[in-house]
Amino acid sequence: MRPVFLFVLVFFLSLHVGAQTYSIIDGKAIKFYQQAEELTLSRQYNEAISKYQAAIAREASFLEAYVKASQLLITQGRLDEAEKMALAGKSRLSGKNATAKHVADFGWVFSNLLLKQGKFAEAFRQFQEVDPLLDGTFKKSMYYLQMKTQMDFLSSQLDDIPSIEKEMLGSPLNEFNLQYFPVLTADGNQILFTKRDGTGNFDKEDIFTSFRDESGRWTTPKSLAQTINSAFNEGTCSVTADGNILIYTSCDAPDSQGSCDLYVAYKVNGNWERPTNMGRKVNSSSWDSQPSLSADGRILFFSSDRRGGFGGNDIWFSIRQNDGSWSDAKNLGESVNTPKDEISPFMFFNNEILFFASDGHQGFGGMDIFLSRVKNGIFQTPENLGLPINDQLEQVALFITAQKEYAYYTELTTETAQNDRSLLYRFKFPEDIYLGENLTVTEGKVFNAKTGQPIDATLSLVSLTNDSTLYQFRADGKTGEFVMLYPENAVSGLYVEKKGFLPKIYNVERDKIQNVDDLKVELTPVAPGEEFVFENVFFEFDQYDLKQESKSSLKRLQKFLLENPNVNILISGHTDNIGSSAYNQTLSLQRAKSVQSFLVAAGLHPGRVMVEGKGDKSPMVPNSSPKNQALNRRITIKIL
Repeated sequence: MRPVFLFVLVFFLSLHVGAQTYSIIDGKAIKFYQQAEELTLSRQYNEAISKYQAAIAREASFLEAYVKASQLLITQGRLDEAEKMALAGKSRLSGKNATAKHVADFGWVFSNLLLKQGKFAEAFRQFQEVDPLLDGTFKKSMYYLQMKTQMDFLSSQLDDIPSIEKEMLGSPLNEFNLQYFPVLTADGNQILFTKRDGTGNFDKEDIFTSFRDESGRWTTPKSLAQTINSAFNEGTCSVTADGNILIYTSCDAPDSQGSCDLYVAYKVNGNWERPTNMGRKVNSSSWDSQPSLSADGRILFFSSDRRGGFGGNDIWFSIRQNDGSWSDAKNLGESVNTPKDEISPFMFFNNEILFFASDGHQGFGGMDIFLSRVKNGIFQTPENLGLPINDQLEQVALFITAQKEYAYYTELTTETAQNDRSLLYRFKFPEDIYLGENLTVTEGKVFNAKTGQPIDATLSLVSLTNDSTLYQFRADGKTGEFVMLYPENAVSGLYVEKKGFLPKIYNVERDKIQNVDDLKVELTPVAPGEEFVFENVFFEFDQYDLKQESKSSLKRLQKFLLENPNVNILISGHTDNIGSSAYNQTLSLQRAKSVQSFLVAAGLHPGRVMVEGKGDKSPMVPNSSPKNQALNRRITIKIL
């Protein structure tokens, strides 16, 4: 991710500006030192370290050689060796030739070393000590300014660090050599991950899955489907909250647009259809990978190094159209993307928080996990998740459950035989990182009210405040089963629709369906004489002007009539028993006419939408309580 050679050059040049002077006078030792510097410039780092060590062996008080050797060992990641070298050199600072600059050099080395070791509090203290000793010219260098920025960042991160307990997922999970990039359905009862048997060129990737049984244990992982896994690599996947849309990465397949492409598959009637390449609108001739679907599958986020971005890998997105196609991919923009790398996006289930990994935003070192909150459709400045989720190592990806309980991730290990393994872990996600309103995940079934047969209806949860679709899912045509997510404080309506059937409309809060674990939805086939309550049509008290919150239901009634051009309807207004019957009769008719006026203004022929006012003559329930009276204040639609 970061060019080591450039880092070495900056690291070295930053400490030595102007003519070189030495703490020793031994010409042979100085010659070894100069040879080491030349080897460093030609990128022969191991040979350079040997020369520095030779200089030290020749003259044990050669402070500059200790500093340079320590720096090279740090850049190579040989931190234990670097620490031994730096400590050996620091012990020589009491010598007669040691200067304040030597003290500063070692302080700078230890500041960097402690950062690389993840000892952030110690690194911060060391920097505070060495900072006054650094000369003004060095403090103007970019490397110093970057370090100062990082230390300022650390000063805001070192207080009240939460503790997390990592938990490796138990058997029968983690039985493969390599498993990574876990994702779960919204109910937490299915996990999918990429499985690979080794790191060799012929060790293939496949997507495996496991389910929770009735006792809460995971079942033995199995290949997701024969239609998905093939002779090529399939991995790094994302699924919708209900597990019915899958997007995954495949590299070097025959129909690939580039090195790695994204593929989409749909589960229909309980079975996975054959996947298809997402095509040139989504894929490019470059690397396209690491997909993340929004909960209902309407938006896809992914990482790509294609042209048109801000740097290396950027986060891009595409939107699923009404006909099932995907829009041209667009860059997510400079609030998230940087000249460096942004990878592994994960859109949380509320569609309001995007997690991603980056080395371009201020972090602790390497890749850190960040989140960006969406406000009014705009991605806000990313927030570092902080310690201990992030540290000096590479954090690549997190998946957080819909209930906000656990974060799932992959941890790399090296066993004694030097065989790399990647294992699935989880930890309880810190409560002080706000993830928005709580979500309730429920399930249900849609079936034909006349025959009892399941229906593959569309279910849309819509904000009545601004007519925005929060979630849209489809019931399974084989079982009628569906999943729905309900934000805790949303004012919303649930619309269940299928062409040829009367729509079923719920007011989520009033009907309390977010608390129903197994909602049974009956849809009635369109036929003369059939009638349904037209929910979520609102009027001010004692008024007949439609409120803005009625827009969602009115648009769906318009859609129903357009899909059924031979259907004519009778719009009936109803009131409770408060007031005189004559007044209620007039008010109910005026309200029915308001609905009629909306439909006619939308282009429907007036002859298709008849009206009547029923007043208080046809109550649904006795007007014996305010709750019942509210139910009786309604609009009904009857098929003529």
